[in-house]
Amino acid sequence: MLSDTTVKIPGVPHIRQFPELARGCEVTSLAMLLNYAGVTVNKMELAETITKVPFQKNGLYGNPNEGFVGDIYTYDRPGYGVYHKPIAELFRQYLGERVLDLTGEEIAAIYDMVEAGKPVLVVTNSWFRKLHDCHFTYWETKQGKVKITYRDHCVVVTGYSPSHVYIHDPLYPVPYRKVMRKPFEEAWYQMGRQAISYVDNVEEKKVFV
Repeated sequence: MLSDTTVKIPGVPHIRQFPELARGCEVTSLAMLLNYAGVTVNKMELAETITKVPFQKNGLYGNPNEGFVGDIYTYDRPGYGVYHKPIAELFRQYLGERVLDLTGEEIAAIYDMVEAGKPVLVVTNSWFRKLHDCHFTYWETKQGKVKITYRDHCVVVTGYSPSHVYIHDPLYPVPYRKVMRKPFEEAWYQMGRQAISYVDNVEEKKVFV
């Protein structure tokens, strides 16, 4: 049930992706979740182990639904990012069936997790508002067409209020960045409602799904 007051999860570690990971917002955000869950792992280990696919091969682009596309470390080589499925698969290597992939759910599912004290990794864009169509294109991949934007970004939702959402942004210098709630929600919907969190035990999943 959504609170009409401000809710924040205290003590969530804030990790920055730079300077080591030019495109590492997803694994850096995952490191925040895992560290908060009590797992000792760093962003560089996650960057090394996440499934990867080439940026281009045989005239086709890599598919971010299959793995991290291209180079995660530097802008000197081509790269893009990764969507929820490979992130969730890597998450499960550490937390098993406790991982909760909320992709496709309504925005209330994110706020329910926050109220329960669990941060939520979301795929959004770096402007945290709905983008014009000109910022999107379609890639031909081995699995078919995939919609992408180079404004793609990943953050961790750590709180909310009636008017704002609080996030741990790997590109931002301090935790609990405050962004406008309605534009943030619209950006999240536009990026396919991708969200991942976790529960303390498998039985608890029944409360959220």
